[in-house]
Amino acid sequence: MDGAELIAAVRDGDTEAIRRLTDAGTDPDTATEDGLPVLCTAIASYSVEVAEALMEGGADPDRPLPDGTTPLLRAIEAGSPAVFEAVQGDDLGLRLRGPAGERALATARSWYERSRTAAGERTRVPDDEYHHVDELVLDGRRVRAGHGAILTDLEWALRLLTPVDELVDRAVRCPEPDHVDWSAVAWVLSQRRSPQTRSAVVAYRRHPDPAHRRFVLDVLRFGALSGRSARNSYERENAELLADWSAEETDAGVLAAVLSVFTDHEHPAMEAVGLRHAGHPDPRVRAEVPFALCTWGSPLTPVARETLLALVRDPDARVRACACHVLGDWYDHTAEVREALLSLLRDPEVRGRAATGLAACGDGTPAVADALYALLDEEDLLLRLEVAYGLAKRNDPRTEEAYRRVGPTGPGFEDDHRLGEHFWYRERQRNASADAER
Repeated sequence: MDGAELIAAVRDGDTEAIRRLTDAGTDPDTATEDGLPVLCTAIASYSVEVAEALMEGGADPDRPLPDGTTPLLRAIEAGSPAVFEAVQGDDLGLRLRGPAGERALATARSWYERSRTAAGERTRVPDDEYHHVDELVLDGRRVRAGHGAILTDLEWALRLLTPVDELVDRAVRCPEPDHVDWSAVAWVLSQRRSPQTRSAVVAYRRHPDPAHRRFVLDVLRFGALSGRSARNSYERENAELLADWSAEETDAGVLAAVLSVFTDHEHPAMEAVGLRHAGHPDPRVRAEVPFALCTWGSPLTPVARETLLALVRDPDARVRACACHVLGDWYDHTAEVREALLSLLRDPEVRGRAATGLAACGDGTPAVADALYALLDEEDLLLRLEVAYGLAKRNDPRTEEAYRRVGPTGPGFEDDHRLGEHFWYRERQRNASADAER
């Protein structure tokens, strides 16, 4: 089939047309006027979705190009980890064994050194939904400086165990957790589960630079997310480490991160650690305290409950929201907690969180239903939807009116449980009417 349509679709970023054309038999390696396959066009324009669509259609990332490179090598040079991931293809580590892998590594290392040391203006751009990278000009060509992340991913794919110190230096050169280099290194180190690697990583918790200490926490966080069921997950050891660390850390930002990672674990001193920091002068630390005061499957202790009731009156909105979140999840139907949550409905900075907690809880008192109903004039669609959901769960006669006042929700809400509750409310009403007629 004529590839002109595919070339146009690639340039327009029309992934639907790309998939339709390749499914119909159009060559996914169709060449443009310069003799390069359209995959190179996607790489040069950093079009991740287009590259993914072409790869799904059978594009070859290892196809030899006239200059002796391949699309995969061009993706390495371009410096976008997101694009590189999109064009990796299957079994990258197997495909790059031998000279192909050596060349890919050499390319990544060379471009990493060049982009790392290059002078000139840099512009921060998003590389994917969660991470950013800098763009700069090298040899008259605009590239992204994510070569450190690409090099890290390549080394891991080829099972090269780069020294921990070298990887940490690579990460903290741009000391921001959403930078591509930092994130890639943290992820790879979280997957290397040998005692030697863990020991080398956690030794940085005593580094004088807070960025190095924060980096350790990201490695532990990634490991907790991906490895609880894996051999050598170090769940117990990490919990002990974090408990000790929480008593020693002096930087408020790092301490907040310590508590955040710690509360993803289980530890008998969890509540004691939270209580110790409930009065910390930095709100970032206090905001993590509520999550240390609760244990799934157990009621709040009296001291934890009193501490949370104090934190819902904290001067910082984020602290109030976090305390509200925990109180809502551990709602005990007492008048004191009910009044605390109702008061937060009058707090414009925390109102949404309080509405979510009250809507979902089983409190059927008129005060709660009336307070929720009063929020239907709010401009926030999600807030109105929470109100309607809360009224429907209570079989409140104002439910139909509430859903009318929510208004159209648009795409993305097709499976929303709050809209689904409207259906079940109507089912309950129909069943009740049928029972009454019998």
